Amino acid sequence: MPVAIVTGAASGIGLALTKHFLEAGWKVTMADMNVEAGTKLAAELGPSAFFKKADVSSWDDQAALFRETFEKFGSIDYVAANAGIDDRQLLYEDVYETVDGVQVPVKPNLKTIEVDLNGPIYSLWLAVFYFRRNPAGKKGKVVITASNAGLYPFPTNPQYASCKHAIVGLVRSVAPIFIKENITVNCICPAFVETNLAPKDLLRRMPREHVTPMSTVLRAFQSFADDDALTGQAAECSLGDIFYRPVLPYPNESERWMFEESHKIWEAGYNQS
Repeated sequence: MPVAIVTGAASGIGLALTKHFLEAGWKVTMADMNVEAGTKLAAELGPSAFFKKADVSSWDDQAALFRETFEKFGSIDYVAANAGIDDRQLLYEDVYETVDGVQVPVKPNLKTIEVDLNGPIYSLWLAVFYFRRNPAGKKGKVVITASNAGLYPFPTNPQYASCKHAIVGLVRSVAPIFIKENITVNCICPAFVETNLAPKDLLRRMPREHVTPMSTVLRAFQSFADDDALTGQAAECSLGDIFYRPVLPYPNESERWMFEESHKIWEAGYNQS
């Protein structure tokens, strides 16, 4: 019976994915900050669901999450690093305090970076550690929830967009290395899906013809569970379709060589340092 960890599992995409895996006979650790909702949902969903409070921006919380899951179920097969938040402070604001009669800038709130970028990196790091210790040599799969804002400009939430662009780059960069250990790393890039991440007034205003159904997102997650050859992919989910987005074409031969043939030079240079 496969074992999954799903972060942000008490609502939205995380909850839908948890139910999807449980219906398929999986065991799922549900991680979320909302203890009341998570505990109640896990009890309702049955003995194959286990809730663990975790702030994904906290290394200690995630380390405990993975350790307890491995101890409880004996393996970890699939990690859906799904938890995320929108911008907690817009970069366009003029925020300052007055010190000795002089206006000085206030440190920006970067909680979005801590949750949406640091969090998935912690999840990836921990997932690989436990995959390598799975019984019978079986490895595993990591799927990170990015966004279509990781593929296009998104001025409304620039910190969020920065994290999601970074996730696409992270996935494409590490996948060729981890596949050598039969570990796949992918991300999904949903368009607008109805979740608690969006303000209620935005949900009311969004035209229905531009809302992507949850079923499309679940199909993308499942595609990575089904196909061991899919890795390094950014699966854009829009309306009823999934697009596995290609890397940009190289503008010239030098750039192709730099990214496809210069690895030994980079490795030697770093080793020498």
